[in-house]
Amino acid sequence: MSTENTDTMNDSVTDDWAQALEEQASSSAHDSAPAFDADATPVKSGGAAGTNDIQMVLDIPVQLSVELGRTKVPIKYILQLAQGSIVELDALAGEPMDVLINGYLIAQGEVVVVNEKFGIRLTDIVTPSERMRRVSRG
Repeated sequence: MSTENTDTMNDSVTDDWAQALEEQASSSAHDSAPAFDADATPVKSGGAAGTNDIQMVLDIPVQLSVELGRTKVPIKYILQLAQGSIVELDALAGEPMDVLINGYLIAQGEVVVVNEKFGIRLTDIVTPSERMRRVSRG
């Protein structure tokens, strides 16, 4: 596949997500939560020393994952799994999905589909104090 074709496909996907985010913003104008934009430039605040400190960590990659649910099963059950097997999870249908950064819960959201790709619309952000409580319990 040529670079031009790849660039055109990436532009198309970006346009589809931008359109979906615009529709979301117009349909839920009462909701003040900002949409995630991977290309957004962070807002700088604080003095020069604060800006330099934050700039050092902005490009560090982290693992963002969305968890559908969990379950505990014995090893003998795992060994019996085959194509077509169904594994029951503890989450209920319609429940918010957990959004984790490096394994730590930071938000919950609902699954959205745009141009046959999954995404997540954040519905609840975990406060820093709640994150600390969860870390200290776990």
